Amino acid sequence: MALWQGRSNRKPTGGRLVPRQGKRKFEIGREKQYTKLGKQSLKLYRTCGGNVKVGMLAAEFANVVDKKTGKVSKVKITNVKTNPADPNFVQRNIMNKGATIMTELGEAVITSRPGQDGTVNAVLIA
Repeated sequence: MALWQGRSNRKPTGGRLVPRQGKRKFEIGREKQYTKLGKQSLKLYRTCGGNVKVGMLAAEFANVVDKKTGKVSKVKITNVKTNPADPNFVQRNIMNKGATIMTELGEAVITSRPGQDGTVNAVLIA
């Protein structure tokens, strides 16, 4: 069953709303695909207008920026250290925006949205 992101059939007070239109294809959502640590794996999604969105299912490298030198380097990810979205994501090695990862250069915070952008970009901490 598809996720539906259309208008609710209830008012804020709890009363019933008579729908002015039926469900539309552009209102269908999709299940979240979390990015895990592992061999790189991408999934292509067709979006509105026939465009393509790249979702990352698994990643083993990150593009890490060193703020002091301004250099960007492709670095191997060793593990997920913290994740403010959900503490359980740390145990499952799930990466999303704001998660702190351990890399070969040190700790880094993810600045991109891997499930939406198809890449892991991060900034070194101190």
